[in-house]
Amino acid sequence: MTLLHQTPDASAKIQGEKGQGLLSANNERRGHPLRYPDPMISGDELIASADLALRTLRRGARAGRPMPRAGTPADDGALSADERRLSGALMRVNHVGEVCAQALYAAQALTARTPELRAQMVAAGREETDHLAWTERRLDELGDRTSLLNPLWYAGAFAIGLAAGRAGDRISLGFVVETERQVEAHLASHLERLPQADADSRAVVAQMKDDEARHADEALAAGGAAMPAPVRWLMRSAARVMTRTAHVF
Repeated sequence: MTLLHQTPDASAKIQGEKGQGLLSANNERRGHPLRYPDPMISGDELIASADLALRTLRRGARAGRPMPRAGTPADDGALSADERRLSGALMRVNHVGEVCAQALYAAQALTARTPELRAQMVAAGREETDHLAWTERRLDELGDRTSLLNPLWYAGAFAIGLAAGRAGDRISLGFVVETERQVEAHLASHLERLPQADADSRAVVAQMKDDEARHADEALAAGGAAMPAPVRWLMRSAARVMTRTAHVF
């Protein structure tokens, strides 16, 4: 039998690896989440993020799903001037929300520590692209415009998404849960405010509401942590500022 000689450095390395393995196992048994290293963001990913920002901010987003429509053909000409104005303002606010969603999911995908979470963020972001395209198209049909402040909304949301992602995957998922729950409630309020005659806008908002609820459920099931009350309050306050501003600008 040949005896293998280990140098002190090699022995220390092996003991260190064993210790890390035992620590990870103990953490799992105690219910502590394993810590993954902070993700390294490549140059290609930064370029892709910049490309997404440009595609989001310029007009012409492409949906992967058909735009929801009312069961019977809607006649926008039947809307009064006030109804058309109200629908346009509400759909502009919803479009801003989708601009922010693109930025949030892109930033959180960049900072995800596991491939599974990154894939979940990317998949949700694709559905938000559908919402972006639908709200833009509906604004065109109503003869209205998107927000003049979209670059500002995108930049702010991207920074918030980076911060949430850097805080860890459970916090990032919890941020998604809270964001989507608040958006779901916001869309429910829009369904109450949209004119009954604007059946097409109502169909779009109803589908968006269903999608946002599912995104929240998926993030919660993936291990999202509950956000502290002060964070939830800050999120609601920021959303109110955005909503009131985008309603006009």
